Amino acid sequence: RATMKSLRFLSAEAFVSNAEFARKSLKAVAHNLFPLLFKASYLLEQGEVIHDLVENWPLVDFNMGKLLGPTVDYQEDLSHRTCSVCLESCLTGLRDYVLSHSSPYMKRLKVVDLTGIKDVEVQFCECKKTMGRWARTQLLSKLCAELLVYLQQAQCSPGTFEISIDVLIDLFVTERNYELVVHALLKKCHCPLKICCVAFRSDNLTLQKFFYIIKLTDTSLLRKLEIVHNVRLEMEHLEILFNSIHFPLLMSLTLPARTFNVRRFTPTDEQMLTNIGEKMSEMTQLTELCMSFSVLTGRIQKLLSPLKTPLKMLDVSNCSLNHADMAYLANSLHAYHLESLDLSGHDIPELYPSTFFKLLSRSSSVLRSLTLEDCNIQDTHVNMLILGLSPCQKLHEFKFVGNPLSSQALKHLFTFLCELPMLKNVEFPVPRDCYPLGITYPIDDANLCRFDHQKYESVAEELNLILVQANREDVKASTPLFGSYDAAVQETNNELGAYLIKSFKETLEKFTTSFNEL
Repeated sequence: RATMKSLRFLSAEAFVSNAEFARKSLKAVAHNLFPLLFKASYLLEQGEVIHDLVENWPLVDFNMGKLLGPTVDYQEDLSHRTCSVCLESCLTGLRDYVLSHSSPYMKRLKVVDLTGIKDVEVQFCECKKTMGRWARTQLLSKLCAELLVYLQQAQCSPGTFEISIDVLIDLFVTERNYELVVHALLKKCHCPLKICCVAFRSDNLTLQKFFYIIKLTDTSLLRKLEIVHNVRLEMEHLEILFNSIHFPLLMSLTLPARTFNVRRFTPTDEQMLTNIGEKMSEMTQLTELCMSFSVLTGRIQKLLSPLKTPLKMLDVSNCSLNHADMAYLANSLHAYHLESLDLSGHDIPELYPSTFFKLLSRSSSVLRSLTLEDCNIQDTHVNMLILGLSPCQKLHEFKFVGNPLSSQALKHLFTFLCELPMLKNVEFPVPRDCYPLGITYPIDDANLCRFDHQKYESVAEELNLILVQANREDVKASTPLFGSYDAAVQETNNELGAYLIKSFKETLEKFTTSFNEL
């Protein structure tokens, strides 16, 4: 659906479409038109014009989210276009802003905010080449290093050394870009571009490197911390992290798989868990918590009850929760504030159906995203599920892949889902009747793709027709067999794969050595 453009925006497009003319004419452009020209250039992927606009930016701040978001002149949100041409031009323009010979009195820029860029699966830019969060981290760190070298070697005007621009960014650090980012953070006080980390994600890092780099970031600014794949953080390390570093503004925390494992709990572990809960209570802004694939049986209350702020997002998928855990969640203050909830990997109908529906009822007025993958939801449970979801009128997203539901039950459920006015995304399972008889759930990876693909396509078409007939073409329905799209994993999957192979090889070598010793 085409978005209307104002005459001002159409004029801006015409101006920047001739790159050579636009670049020559920038000196004569009124300062208040730079944001308009920037968005027009970004839409048309005019890299050279973008570079020159940033190099000559006349305003105090440069906020990508606001510049590319909906504006009066053009309502279309371009912040999800992580176009490589545009973003590279933007960042190199920022470097050249520092190095340009214009008078220091003309240089008013103080804050650059890159945090509004959204990484999505489908790109609409013509070049089809994206620059994800990892690559943005890499390029900004590289440009900071280049600036430092240039300032040391060249005869710069004294005013250049007085330039100080805070660059707000969501850093993504792995083994491959670790050294470059560490160098940029270590030299931050000498560089005109000051990296200010608002969100930090680390994958494929040793604990030693993770602890070193997190201490280099100014954690007083950190709002989101994600420690995800191949960082072997366990409970004792988490306690050390919270004891040694203060996170006053932290709003979102994601911990790696198996951070907690209560199966082997000792009195020391109990005390450690208590300490972690108390430290989390000091994070007064914390509203999002992801602790998937840990074993937390019977310990949810100990972890969450000290929190001073109700959680808006909770991911406890595959955490072996028992009835006491679910009862705590349903009766806690968190229940009334949960906008996003992931309880995947729990046999909800068998273990705690009434408690779960109590939790769903209490969060229904605010719940926007619900994930119930591999929860053993069967045809006989669909009517009860519909009853539980009916009050969730703000639900945007419902994911229930991996449940043993027939095509008939899915059609019944989809007919109901059409009635949820805010719903935009549904992830549904391959129908049980598309698999061979006798298939057991949860289905292992080896059998996941062994279904009747032709029959599945036919059912998927019928489900889509239900949406169309209800005038709900705005709802996207899909079956991601191997999990939802993760921009970070997509961008670094080669490194992630190499790390897993290396880990497997090391484990095999240790096993062989132990076997030979025996």
